[in-house]
Order: sequence, then structure tokens, then C-alpha cells
Amino acid sequence: MAASVLVITAVLPKQARFKFEFEKGNVWMHEDLVSPYNYPIKKTIEEIKSDKSSILQFVLPVYEFNPDVFQAQADQFQADFEAKWRNSGLKDDTQKEKNFEAGYKILQDIYNKGIIGLNKKYQRDGENYTISLLKNGFENKVSTAELYTQASAIVVAGNTLVKQPNISSDLLLSILKDRITPNVNYNERFTEKIEKQAIENVSSTRGMVQKGELIVAKGSTINDEIYQKLESLRQSYEDNTNITGNRDFIIGGQFLLVGMIISLLMVFLFLFRKDIFADNRQISLILLVVTGMLVSLSWAINVKIPSLYYIPYCIVPIIIRILFDTRLAMNIHLLVVLIASFFVPNSFEFAFLQITAGMVAIYSIKNLVRREQFLISALLILLNYLVAYLGVSLIKEGSFDAIQWVKFLPFIFSVLLSLLAYPLIYLFEKVFGITSDITLIELTNTNTTLLRELAFKAPGTFQHSLQVANLAESAIFKIGGNALLVRAGALYHDIGKIDNPQFFIENQNSGLNPHDKLPYQESAQIIIKHVLNGIEMARRNNLPEVIIDFIRTHHGNTRVDYFYQSFLKNFPEKIVDENTFRYPGPIPFTKETAVLMLADSVEAASRSLKEPDAESINELVERIIEYKLDQNQLNDSNITLKEIETIKLIFKTMLMGIYHVRIDYLKQN
Repeated sequence: MAASVLVITAVLPKQARFKFEFEKGNVWMHEDLVSPYNYPIKKTIEEIKSDKSSILQFVLPVYEFNPDVFQAQADQFQADFEAKWRNSGLKDDTQKEKNFEAGYKILQDIYNKGIIGLNKKYQRDGENYTISLLKNGFENKVSTAELYTQASAIVVAGNTLVKQPNISSDLLLSILKDRITPNVNYNERFTEKIEKQAIENVSSTRGMVQKGELIVAKGSTINDEIYQKLESLRQSYEDNTNITGNRDFIIGGQFLLVGMIISLLMVFLFLFRKDIFADNRQISLILLVVTGMLVSLSWAINVKIPSLYYIPYCIVPIIIRILFDTRLAMNIHLLVVLIASFFVPNSFEFAFLQITAGMVAIYSIKNLVRREQFLISALLILLNYLVAYLGVSLIKEGSFDAIQWVKFLPFIFSVLLSLLAYPLIYLFEKVFGITSDITLIELTNTNTTLLRELAFKAPGTFQHSLQVANLAESAIFKIGGNALLVRAGALYHDIGKIDNPQFFIENQNSGLNPHDKLPYQESAQIIIKHVLNGIEMARRNNLPEVIIDFIRTHHGNTRVDYFYQSFLKNFPEKIVDENTFRYPGPIPFTKETAVLMLADSVEAASRSLKEPDAESINELVERIIEYKLDQNQLNDSNITLKEIETIKLIFKTMLMGIYHVRIDYLKQN
């Protein structure tokens, strides 16, 4: 407890809590709020985005003039010219020199003016735009209209050549086309640097609220302007350590609240779940889950994730419900949400959304019998979030069109993360030695290795176990208890009979009874030993302790009466040690183990009925259960007489159905 309280207190945000809750569109129900000091009004996210977008429109793209391009292209022009002039068959050196100089001069003029490589980011329907041109160490604002493109440079070269007499214009133009390439290129790094600086210079505030200025009057509706002033005051209050007071007092307040919440949890366990309260492993698991969730919330607040609704709060009630029970899951979820509400904005809205979602999560897996219930639960949680978000949004916005559906995306992500409960439950089971309903579902699969071995080596016992499982499950479901646990316990309660199946009457189909050749004491010990063999076999196969409890208690400390009475009848002169004929116990200590004991005895005894009818079944059930009561076998099981009467009725009804007994109904006169 102490470690949990200290860890949670240490990681929680340490800013003071703003004392007012407010929502846009709601009425201000508090007294007139006057500004306690000067503070700037924060811009909304939309305003900041708009300002950034606007300022970027005034940032000119940076282009750089590269003088080396001309020199490289001029050298290549000379080489191309020499080759093509030779191939043309012209021999006049004067004419050659005149053509070369004309082509070189055109190329030089074009490159001196500049050939721009246009960037699509800034082109708008072919219109010219202004750029910032870096040339010879100087920066100038230049329109793209003042520069050539590759296409326009080629056109200019062709027009110039046509105007000059005695020039091989076709030859020169074919060479110049290949030597025209951009020497004014977009400098992305410089442009992004300038854009970044411009964005950083965008102010996050607009105007100031002066000390003593009325922010909002009582009864006023909180419009956009007032809401932004209130939100700015809240941020200023929580961020300004000089205003929020002594940090030690904040920590002290958090310690008191967290300590109270954890103490309430412990009180709940002490009053209603003493079995968990007495088990340090289970308490450690519960505190670990609670602490882990609140640490995750604190981390999310500190890193300022876009929405705190990304956190899968419903994972806590799911884990606790699967590993423990519904009441504990609801109690813990409420306590976690209450603590979290102190550190999130719009705490009432947050608490409403999370509490209702947690309730749906718990209700949807009340009786976990199929794995797909996890997916069904996730869909129901998402539906709850959708309905709650829609309702809250309609109250706040007053219009369906104004609902911001993009803000619902964190809820979808949260629900998907809640599916992590499945692997976490498996991990917690292994680390803390707890058996969940998921494990019980796996154990009730009759294709497990141990049950298949039981069905093969002791088929009569296997059929007996199936019938006991049906009886016990129906009874515990009616009186209230873990039906899945009872069914699993019933299927494995007689696995100790695998070692010597022929010594148990339900497996004897040859007409021979090996007990006929044994002393009564030895026969009794063989029968009793199936309990100890079952415990050993269960532990060897890593069955959970809660299942082993059914093996240990299904006979309690009763006697093996058949062999005991036979010994007394045949050896009346001998002194008998009754413990030789008595099971080692213990007696059942839960409703579930008690119901299994009754179902086991009743089902086994019913097989001895030669002609089962309503009367004989009724008499048998009454006699068997009365015997268990007389032997004090149910004293520790916390089962009531009323529940025993209900169990009797269910056993009688089901046995009559099994043996196809017709019930005569009396007609009233």
C-alpha cells in the first residue's frame, strides 16, 4: 500500500489544480470572475494554424544562381560544335569561327540572365511568382518572368540565330538545345529554414487581460471569447509556480487523496473480500494494476499527448473482472477514474465517459464463456463511447453539424488498446498464480490431455464426471457462484482414479470385482488413495490450486461406509481404527466445493437405483444430502439451508430427466 501511494504521488503532475470547471456554451454558475493578475490570451489551435498558413504565404522560395553551370555547358558546347562542324563537310575556317562565336554568345547571354528550374510547390496555374534569388553573395527579389525556363531559352536562341546572316542556324540550334539546363535552382534547405523561423515567430497569444478586469459575470453564457480567456487563465495558473503556491503543499494534497483512495480499496477488500485481503499476492496484483494505470495517465499528461482519451482506461475493469469479480472491478474502476479526474481537463465529462464505459466493460463479460466475448465487449464499449460522445457534443455544440467527429478517433484507439487485457491476464496469471475464467474455459475442454487420458483409461469415471459437472453447474448457477469454476472442478475431481480404474465400480464391466480378494481395510485405502493420487497428478500437470481444492474436498472427511460397515459386520470382535476408513479431508470450504460434493454423492448413488422413479430419486437426494449435513461436511462452506433446498430441487429435476422418469401431476378438485 505504502509503495503504491508513494509511486502514484511521485508521478502525478505537480501543478496546482484550477478551481473552476467550465464548458463552452454553458452558463457560468460561479461568482463574477475577476482577473487576479495580468496574463496573455492564448490563441486557439485553429487561430495559430491560420496565422502560420498566412505567414507562409509571404515567405519567398529561395533560389540559388550557379555560375559553374555555364562554364561546364560552354566547354561541352565547344566539343559538340567541333564534332558536328567536321561532320557537316564545311571547310571554311572563317565561317567556322563566326558560327562558334555566335553560338557561344547566345549561350552566354542566356546563362547570364538565368535559366530557372521551376518548383511545382509554388507554381499556380502557370502564373509567375516572386522568388528570393541568391547571386554572387547578394539576395534579390526577382519575378520568375525575368528568368528563362528551358523551353523559353531554346525559343530565344532560335529567334536570335534566325536574325543573324550567314549562320548555320539549324546546326547551332541543334547543339544549343542540348546545352541549355537550369542554373537557377530551388534551395530547399534555405527555404525550409526561413519558413521555420517565420513559423516560430508566430505569436501564440493575442492581447492581454489586465489585473482587475472582469473575465465573466455570473449567469453569463461562455462564448468563444470568454472561453479562451478562461482557458488562458487556467493554463497560466497551472504553469506559473509563483502563483500556484508551495509545491510541497501540492504533493501533500496528492498524497492525502491517493492515500484515501487506496485505503478505501483496502477497506472494501477487508469488508467484502477477506480472501483477497488475506492474500498478499492478490493485493499486490490489484495495486500493480491501479498504479500502472495512474502512472500511464501521468506519463500521458507530462508528454502532452493530443488527447488523454487515447489511454485504455477500460483495461483495468476488464482485468479485475476476469481475475476477480464484478463488484471489485467496479469499485477499483470508480476509484481510478476519481483520481484521474483531478488531473484531466473537463473532469466531469471525463468521469462520465469513463465510468459508463467501465460499467459496459464489466457487464459485457459478466459470464465469460467464449473468447469472442472480448471482441463483443470492445464493440459495446465503443458503442457506449459513441453514444456518450454524441450526447455530450450535442449539449455543448447545440448542433449535429458542429460535432467534431475527428475528436472521436482517440476513443477508437483506446478500445483497440483495451484488447491488450487478454495477454496481460495471461501474464498476471503466471506471475501471481491466479486462475481466470479464460483458463477455466481452457480446462473444461474435454480434449485436454488429462481428460482424454481419463476418458480412455476410466471411461465410467469420465461419464460420471460429466454428469456431476452438469448437476453441480446447474445448482451453483441457481444459488449464485462461479459456474465455470464448478464445472472445471467437477471434470477433474476424480482424475486420481486413472491409476487403478478397475477398483471403482463405474469402470467394472467384466463382472469381476478386485475388491472381493482384498481385506476391507486395504480396499478402503485404495478407494481413499484416489484423492491423494488426484492431487499429485493435478500438480504434475500444473492444474491451478482452485481446481485441486475440488479434488481434496469432494469427499471431505467422510467414511468409506461400504467397507467400514462390512468390516464391522464380519469382524465384530475386532477393534477398528475408524481413520483407516476415513478420507483425509478437508471438508468443503466454499459454496462451489460444497455443491460439487453433493452432486458427486448424489450422482454416484443414483447409479445404484434399479428402477428409478420420482419417489426413489426424491428419497435418495434427501437421504444423501441429509447425511452430509449430519456428518458436518458443509459447516465451512457458507451455504444456507435455503440454498440447500434449491440444490435438492435441481438435483431431483435433473436426475428425473436423466432417467426419463414420468412425473404424475395431481389435478385439484
